[in-house]
Amino acid sequence: MNSFKTIDGRGSSVHIAGGPCITIQYVTNVIIHGINIHDCKKRTVSDGDGVSIFGGSHVWVDHCSLSNCADGLIDAIHGSTAITISNNYMTHHNKVMLLGHNDGFTRDRSMQVTIAFNHFGEGLVQRMPRCRHGYFHVVNNDYTHWQMYAIGGSAAPTINSQGNRFLAPDDRFNKEVTKREVASESEWKKWNWRSQGDLYLNGAFFTRSGAGASSSYARASSLAARPSNLVASITAGAGSLKCKKGSSC
Repeated sequence: MNSFKTIDGRGSSVHIAGGPCITIQYVTNVIIHGINIHDCKKRTVSDGDGVSIFGGSHVWVDHCSLSNCADGLIDAIHGSTAITISNNYMTHHNKVMLLGHNDGFTRDRSMQVTIAFNHFGEGLVQRMPRCRHGYFHVVNNDYTHWQMYAIGGSAAPTINSQGNRFLAPDDRFNKEVTKREVASESEWKKWNWRSQGDLYLNGAFFTRSGAGASSSYARASSLAARPSNLVASITAGAGSLKCKKGSSC
């Protein structure tokens, strides 16, 4: 894929499935919109992600429906940044979204990602997202299903959770929204993870840590959150749009 590229599925039913799917590698200014991405398979240099962003920047994945891929639904690694993941509907997958290559890859410290207005739906297990290093704004998403946890991370990411709705599973051992990986409590207590205006249902809870001051989250703040009681209506149109000729989407 080249830089300054838009893939827009509005007006048709476009499916990318059954083989290697979308790779955005060392390019910039890319928009993926209105695509159904599912059942993606591995290839020689691909883990089988639905959308793989490798060293890319200024990438927008919007109004896509994603499910059931060999690895992640959306992964962004190797210094990728300036990414927006919005208005998507994700279902039936284990490791949903990985943001950051590995704990030792320090180039990801400058990563900035906005995750907004998405519906994380049935059959999802974990990583919505799973963050390493970097700055992440998780805002006005609807989390109606997870089996292990919703938001996780390692290597001291900054996570700003605002105006989301979290509906915990019935399993009493998996009510926590958050999960810290590969770190002692004395270490992760210094990481900046905050929750503001989130709605917690069925016993869901978010373990906060680090600073609470807004200045600490400046690089993880990309838009003003709307009230969490509006999330159901905000995300009602998540996923690929059913557009008709002659009418607006």
